[in-house]
Amino acid sequence: MERPDSFILVIFGASGDLTKRKLIPALFALYKQNLLPDRFAVLGVSRSDLSDTAFRERMTEGIKLYCEKQPEEKILNSFCKNIYYQPLDASNGSEYTKLKTRLFQIDAELKTHGNYIYYLSTSPNLFPAITESLGKQNLEKEGNGSSWKRIIIEKPFGHGLESAKELNTALLKIFYEKQIYRIDHYLGKETVQNILAFRFANGIFEPLWNRNYVNHIEVTASEHIGVEDRGEYYDNYGALRDMVQNHLLQIVGIIAMEPPSFFDATAVRNETVKVFQSLRPIKPEEVGKYAVRGQYTKSTIRGEKVPGYRNEQRVAPDSRTETFAALKLYIDNWRWGDVPFYIRTGKRLPTRETEVVIHFKKTPHHLFTQNNICDVSCNELIIRIQPDEGILLKFGMKMPGAGFQIKDVNMNFHYSDLGDAYIPEAYERLLLDCILGDATLYARTDAVEACWRYVDPILMAWRERPDIKIYGYPAGTWGPKEAHELFDNPEEDWRYPCKNLATDGEFCEL
Repeated sequence: MERPDSFILVIFGASGDLTKRKLIPALFALYKQNLLPDRFAVLGVSRSDLSDTAFRERMTEGIKLYCEKQPEEKILNSFCKNIYYQPLDASNGSEYTKLKTRLFQIDAELKTHGNYIYYLSTSPNLFPAITESLGKQNLEKEGNGSSWKRIIIEKPFGHGLESAKELNTALLKIFYEKQIYRIDHYLGKETVQNILAFRFANGIFEPLWNRNYVNHIEVTASEHIGVEDRGEYYDNYGALRDMVQNHLLQIVGIIAMEPPSFFDATAVRNETVKVFQSLRPIKPEEVGKYAVRGQYTKSTIRGEKVPGYRNEQRVAPDSRTETFAALKLYIDNWRWGDVPFYIRTGKRLPTRETEVVIHFKKTPHHLFTQNNICDVSCNELIIRIQPDEGILLKFGMKMPGAGFQIKDVNMNFHYSDLGDAYIPEAYERLLLDCILGDATLYARTDAVEACWRYVDPILMAWRERPDIKIYGYPAGTWGPKEAHELFDNPEEDWRYPCKNLATDGEFCEL
């Protein structure tokens, strides 16, 4: 494994939850694996008036709470010596001289050679102000091969196409595209990356990965929790913006992409962008046919009363924000022409899981039938992203005994079968990739805008056409029944997964 250059990671919004829960524990995990350089620093930046010592204590608490295994005190203390803090109002450009001074001081002390990463873990409305202020202090400029500067942008990346374009314009005024890393933590998941390996490292699957053999494809990302304390944020975004525009379309891009010429950032991202650019646009008058939205209502789950979405804290009592979204989309290219992709996501569904299901076409010759009814269902390949990560193949086998009664059986692989194999958290992989300068798993400007270009007409129709219904669904169920009507064949339906990869059924978690 390549050892990275020395660097300083500057986290804006460092007093927020993401730093304590995800970023610092991820860096500590990399440190334990000896994947960080000997000389590095983390400089937390936010309005909170903290000292280096107080900030280190907070981050130590976060590591102990959120790391999978309790850390050894010696290693933890050694890591935390590299953590610093600088109080700063990120919206006030005049305060960035303090940041520059502190950066240069740490740089000179640790000899990190001017290699800086800026992580924007703040409200999106601060992104332009932060980048502009960094530019005024020349903190974005790279040396002639002697130093580098990179910036990581957390989602949401825009509220729609126009705001995404404005943000891209603001970023590109200061930083070059090669310096910008738009993070999507779903792409950091080991099982998402394994889709690439599964497709392109095995000669038996890629020949079937097209419209000749695939009937349709599902992508599901379900959550069993509600909006919790994120009501104000969620009511302004909804499921389509929060999950579909970024996470789920990125997964679709990886499933549907052509084999890249090389396995590098440019080649891989070129192919995923082609997928997004090939998405068949949904016309305003077609939104009701291709998109279904829902909102969870109050219910009782396992004896516990659960409030409806409109009764959650900081949610408008007449809100029409969707907590469930399901789409049918088409990719107009040679490989996937007329193959429907069904994607859905929602809050307060029966279980938490994310998976891809490839439904292959049925055999053309119905050899095994009873009373002219075919016993054989289509083969399914299920790639489980979380939890119980693994791969499941469903196929038909003869039941023991007389006759030829066919039964679906499973052949599955679970990552847990690898024993002590370590599966890194998404932020571990993504942070390390940025430190190494590998943008393969980060979104590019044209990809972000292409995804918004597809989603925007749906959002506009939902906003401007009150005749498009938002359907209620009781908390703890699989969303509104109208989502089933997206399927071309009334005999087809969504897979209703359980926490266990190899088990499915409509009521398995209820």
